This record gives sequence, C-alpha cells and structure tokens, in this order.
Amino acid sequence: MSSAVYHQGREGNELLSTRLITLGDLYDFRQQLLSDIRLLLKEFHGQPVKRWLKSHEVKKLLNISTSTLQILRKKKTLPFTKIGGVLYYDSSEITRLLASQPHTSKNS
Repeated sequence: MSSAVYHQGREGNELLSTRLITLGDLYDFRQQLLSDIRLLLKEFHGQPVKRWLKSHEVKKLLNISTSTLQILRKKKTLPFTKIGGVLYYDSSEITRLLASQPHTSKNS
C-alpha cells in the first residue's frame, strides 16, 4: 500500500512524492539555516530592516514624543512622505540624523 500526499497549489492538487528524511538531512538543513541567519544578521547589524518607517516606529526608535517628531518635520530636519494620511520616514534619513547628533554621556 503506497501513501500519497497531495498539496493544494494554485494549479490545483499536486501529487508530492513521499520521502524519508534522515537525522543527517535535518542536521544539514539546520546548519544551512543557521548559516543563512548569521549572514542576514551580519548584513543588517545596526540597520533598520524596513526602508520606510511609520511615525510610531520612528518615535520608539528615537525615543521621542509626538511633538518632538512634529518639530523635526516642521524644521525639515527629518524628511517624510505622506501617503493617504499616513506619514512615512526613510530609514536612511533617520540613520543620517542619528549620525549627525553629538554624543552625550548620561554621566556628564
């Protein structure tokens, strides 16, 4: 008696072949997955993954209030784009803003 597994795809039901997966296969898959995750983390270390951020995300990232964010917009310190009533900020502009600010120590 053979068992068949069907997968519902865009084109309808597709017959998938039945395969045995060994512990070695799982180990190899784990190693490849961890390697890929490490590579992604290295590429995006310290950088926002999303290109466009909403106001609430910017406020949280910069630890600022709504009024401070409004002042940054009004002074044109932080450019934004408004689409359908929602404000979006380019993450590269936020990185630029952070880099241009003088670093202060909490102990001084």
